[in-house]
Amino acid sequence: MLKRHLSSAQIIIFGFAGTILMGTFLLMLPISSASGVMTSFSDSVFTATSAVCVTGLVVHDTATYWSLFGQFVILLLIQIGGLGVVTIAVATALVSGRKIGLMQRSTLKEAISAQKVGGIVRLTGFILKATFLIELIGAILLASTFFKDFGLKGIWLGIFHSVSAFCNAGFDLMGTVSPFSSLTAYSAQPVVNITVMLLIIIGGIGFLVWEDIKTNKWHIKKYRMQSKVVLSATTFLIIVPFIYFYLNEFNHIKGCERVYTSLFQTVTPRTAGFNTADLTHLSGVGKTITIFLMLIGGSPGSTAGGMKTTTIAVLVFSSISVFGKKDDVECFNRRISDVAIKNASAIFLMYLVLFIGGGLVISSIEKLPLSVCLFETASAIGTVGLSLGITPLIGNISRVILITLMFFGRVGGLTIIFAALSKTNKNISKKPQEQITVG
Repeated sequence: MLKRHLSSAQIIIFGFAGTILMGTFLLMLPISSASGVMTSFSDSVFTATSAVCVTGLVVHDTATYWSLFGQFVILLLIQIGGLGVVTIAVATALVSGRKIGLMQRSTLKEAISAQKVGGIVRLTGFILKATFLIELIGAILLASTFFKDFGLKGIWLGIFHSVSAFCNAGFDLMGTVSPFSSLTAYSAQPVVNITVMLLIIIGGIGFLVWEDIKTNKWHIKKYRMQSKVVLSATTFLIIVPFIYFYLNEFNHIKGCERVYTSLFQTVTPRTAGFNTADLTHLSGVGKTITIFLMLIGGSPGSTAGGMKTTTIAVLVFSSISVFGKKDDVECFNRRISDVAIKNASAIFLMYLVLFIGGGLVISSIEKLPLSVCLFETASAIGTVGLSLGITPLIGNISRVILITLMFFGRVGGLTIIFAALSKTNKNISKKPQEQITVG
C-alpha cells in the first residue's frame, strides 16, 4: 500500500482547521465563560474561527461573556492565526532542537508567501523575534494609557489589544454593551490611536517587506518589486480614503479628533476590525468605500486577510497594459508573469462571487437589507471584524456562511483550491487556439 503524502496546501488547511477545533473545545468548557456555564458548540466554533482567522466578528461580547481563561484562549488563537499555524509549529520545533526537513521548509514557504525555500528557517526566526518585540512595545504603550483608567487590569488590556491589533484581529476588551463601541472611548486619545494604527499597518504589510526594510534599510530602489508594490498600494489606500472620510463623513467632529477618526476609519478596514466611530452613521458612500477596503485587505505573507494589495495592483497594471496596447504587464521596470496575472484574476473573481453570493443568501434567509448583509460578508471574507450589528442576531445557517467565509479569507482561496486539486496534470500538447471577443 502506497503512503500518501499531504501537499503543503493541505497541511496548511488541516492545521488551521485543527486549531479551530481545539479552540472550540476549550471555549466550550465552563471555565471559559464568566458565568461558569458551558458555551454552545455553535457559539464556540464561531468565536474560535473568528479568532484563528483573525477576523473579530463575535456573537458574545468578549469582555463580559468570557472569563480571563476564555480571553486568554482567544488571545492564543489570535496569535496562532496571525503568525500562521505552520510558523508556530516550526517555531516550536526550533525551540525543541528538532531538525526542519525539506517538506516542512516547503510548507513554511507557502504559509508565509516566501519566494524561495532557501533561508526560510532564518526568515522565520526573524519574523518571530520581530513580532514579539513589536507586540511588546505596543503593549507597553497601550498599557500606559489603559492603566490610568483600569488600574492593574490595564496591563492585560494593553497586551490583549496589542496582539489583537498587530494580528489584525479586531477583538477588544472594552466591555461595552453596544456592538459599535470598540475603541470609541479613545477616539481623541493620540497614544491609543497612533499605536493601534501602526500595529495594524506593520502587521499588514507582510513579512517579506519587513525583510527588505531590515536588509536594505530605506534604500527603496533596492527593494523587491513586491515590496515596492505593497508600500505604494498601502500608502495610496491610506491617503485617498482618509481625504474622503475627513472631508465628508466626520464633519461633526472637530480638531485632532477628526483627523484621528478619519485616519483610523481608513486603516482599520484592512483588516483589523477596531473602530473609533459608530459605523451605522456612515453614509452609503462611506460604507461602500469601507467594503472595498475590507475586500482588498492587507498584503501577502502578513497577519492580514483580504484578497491582498498585490492582487489589486496586478489587475490594475494588467489593465494599464491593455489600455496601452502593450504585450507585457510591467511594474517598476519589471515584467509581471502570466501566472501572477491568472492567479490575481482567479482570486478577484472568487472573492467577488463569495462576497456577493454570501450576502444574497443571508439577506434572503434573515430578511435583512442586502447592503447590511454585504457589509457583514465583506467583513467576514476580508477577515476584518467590522459589523453593523447583525452578527449576534443571525441564525445558524447564516453563521455557517460567515464561518466559511472567514476560513476562506484567512487560509486563501488558491490554497483551498490547490488542496482540493493536489494533483497537477501538465500536458505538453496544446489545444488549437481560437479568438473570442470580450468587452
